[in-house]
Amino acid sequence: MKNYRFVTSSLVSTTTLLLHTFAMPAYFLGFILIYESRWMFRFLDANENLAVFNTLMITSILIGVVGISRIVMTVIGKKVRLSWWQYALWSFAEVFVFSCFAALYMALIYGTYGYFPALGDCLRISFSILPYPYIIFALLFIVIRPDEEEAAEEDLVRFTDSTGRLKLVIAHDVILYIEAQENYVSIHYMEGEKQKEYSLRQSMRGIEELMERHGIIRCQRSYFVNPRHVKVLRRDKEGFIQAELDVLNARPVPVSPKYYEQLSKLL
Repeated sequence: MKNYRFVTSSLVSTTTLLLHTFAMPAYFLGFILIYESRWMFRFLDANENLAVFNTLMITSILIGVVGISRIVMTVIGKKVRLSWWQYALWSFAEVFVFSCFAALYMALIYGTYGYFPALGDCLRISFSILPYPYIIFALLFIVIRPDEEEAAEEDLVRFTDSTGRLKLVIAHDVILYIEAQENYVSIHYMEGEKQKEYSLRQSMRGIEELMERHGIIRCQRSYFVNPRHVKVLRRDKEGFIQAELDVLNARPVPVSPKYYEQLSKLL
């Protein structure tokens, strides 16, 4: 079943950035010019040529506002997953900020036109036109989102620190093991052919549910291990159980008798 608690990566991608930056203004401009609402043109200017010029200027403002907003959203979206209500609030803020700048333009062009009356008209125009493409784009990206992207998203493990900040995002199958180190956990994983290590300020209990969700199990009080990389379980000379990994030069991971049977069943 699909989970839409978070915005899909498609909605905060570079492709979507370009689409919103140019498709939104194009829709806005086309709507005004084709629909030819009398009250809109009366607001923009009684003179038809000036009305068209002002419409183009306001559309340019929209391009600037949406472009800057979507660049910021894309950067943030790579570090933090936006919820749907945050995305909706962000989109609402885009329209509101655009209306503020458009009203400022109209107030400066026409000295007799006060800012707040202009703001009221700009808000009326913006919120009567722009919500539709926002809704259409969101629905399209949900419907046409490839199944592969959804599967890849589910395979990603998102590690957050003790304050809830996203620190590391990696695929679950590249994780080798995780060990506790006082107030930190050390995440050992593969990046290409190289072994990497990342220290995260978090507790073993704090990531236990996340690990279970991705099939990475506890093998000892201070260790989680990824069964996908366990080659064999052996006893050393002292009788302690060790999990040997399928990665060259990776050190064995200790396994306690308590977790031995659970791990051996997964091999």
